[in-house]
Amino acid sequence: MKRTFSKSVFFFAMTTLMLSCGSTGGLILTPVENIDTTPLKISELTKAEKQNWGHLDLITDTIPGMSVDKAYEDIIKNKKGSKVIVAVLDSGIDLDHEDLDGVLWTNTKERPGNNKDDDGNGYVDDIHGYNFLGESYNEQLEYVRMLRLNIGDQATLAKAKAKLDKEYNEALQNKQQYEQILQAVKGADTAVKKHLGKTTYTKAEVNAIKAADEAMQRNKAILAQMFTIKETIPEVLEELGDGLKYFTEQLNYNLNKDFDGRKVVGDDPYNWNDTNYGNGNPDSRVADESHGTHVAGIIAAERNNGKGANGVANNVAIMSIRAVPNGDEYDKDIALGIRYAVDNGAKVINGSFGKSFSPNAQWVYDAIKYAADKDVLFVHAAGNDGADLDDPSNPNYPNDQVNNGPEISNNVITVGAIDPKYGSELLASYSNYGKINVDIFAPGTDIYSAYPDNTYEYSPGTSMAAPAVAGLAALLFSQYPNLSAAQVKKIILKSGLPIKAKVVLGGDVSKSANLRDISTSGKIANAYNALIMASQVSKGQIQL
Repeated sequence: MKRTFSKSVFFFAMTTLMLSCGSTGGLILTPVENIDTTPLKISELTKAEKQNWGHLDLITDTIPGMSVDKAYEDIIKNKKGSKVIVAVLDSGIDLDHEDLDGVLWTNTKERPGNNKDDDGNGYVDDIHGYNFLGESYNEQLEYVRMLRLNIGDQATLAKAKAKLDKEYNEALQNKQQYEQILQAVKGADTAVKKHLGKTTYTKAEVNAIKAADEAMQRNKAILAQMFTIKETIPEVLEELGDGLKYFTEQLNYNLNKDFDGRKVVGDDPYNWNDTNYGNGNPDSRVADESHGTHVAGIIAAERNNGKGANGVANNVAIMSIRAVPNGDEYDKDIALGIRYAVDNGAKVINGSFGKSFSPNAQWVYDAIKYAADKDVLFVHAAGNDGADLDDPSNPNYPNDQVNNGPEISNNVITVGAIDPKYGSELLASYSNYGKINVDIFAPGTDIYSAYPDNTYEYSPGTSMAAPAVAGLAALLFSQYPNLSAAQVKKIILKSGLPIKAKVVLGGDVSKSANLRDISTSGKIANAYNALIMASQVSKGQIQL
């Protein structure tokens, strides 16, 4: 999956500028009536709320989080539970991060650095996981690889070519627009700094400028527009730089038919029998390789250590499986990664990735079924196209069914994303949805978590919503280890908050629906309710 770049609101504003210039005795679902009359959080979130909104409670805090803090305060308290291994099938993880180094899975049967497979599991020096990408990072999208290698029938290749022509031209236009906007904002910034005789300035100071000529009027207009998007111009310039880099990488790597990012790995990624590749170091390789670190932090960042953010789960070991490049993942890497996780003790696998073409989808389906047979839960991100996945024209791999048919297994949870706003804007504008293909929703927008080199950042995406649910699953397994993967899935789906308010779909205000019409559960995940229900199921008090 291409790393997330949040360009929705920001990008459209840029385009405009271009044109113009407590009880545990029973399940206590928060009453729907209370939810729908809850005062909205109209004011801006405080810094503390921004950094922790996904853990807050809708009723207590008027923010639609997963009630994680409430669950710890009222239910878990000091109960640590049993250790649960969670595999992060993603990009590399910063294994030295201050908020993750104490929660890493360690293969104690393997001796580090001796270039031997000490435990006989088929992988050499896999101390904290495995790296199926070798030293590669940038990659093509799957359909571009299929065109380069002539994989697929004529109809599939024709569809791939049409998609490439469309997306390449869009990326080129977007890159050119961002270059122009960046130049305009830089010019306005320089002119205003000179006019004010200052290196920094505020929105109020810009508004107070009495423009003596047309050029300064234009500079004021440009910066005024930028201040509606970010609080400071340096933040705007950073966002523009990120956008320019994103589209440049699309053109250079993801959509470049002549690029071969796999060559350095040395295997044939379309040959299932070619498995002697990769290495035992799943650490991140480059500065931009932050996705896996951020995901791991959401699941398991060390709680209450005075650093960064708290993970959802409190007694987990993160297994790092590096299998997702800066581009589309390979089916073989994902299938082998799932099997590696299962065979080495993972109870939950988080998969914050996805793609629209999958020439060897069956390899992944078989791996998911293998995980089901071994009682392992697979949590998957729904994707960030703002699309209805039940529409056959919007495929998202991997999934747990074929052609909207019956589920191939009972161990997959597909997660969409919500914003920190209760009401019609609850569903994140980028989040995919679907009555058949999406199970539940969870906090996903601007989630604060670990980044490489002991830093922390906000990131948006269903990639952030999935690990919140994976962390919740780990919490349930930890507190109630007798539960099965199928039971934990049902508990999470059944115990969520049922929201009656209609939500806008895909950022299009002309389209709206109830959550029950765009997901299997019709709910947002809730840790407090899930723990209560898990207790009842574990004790045999209720049957699912």
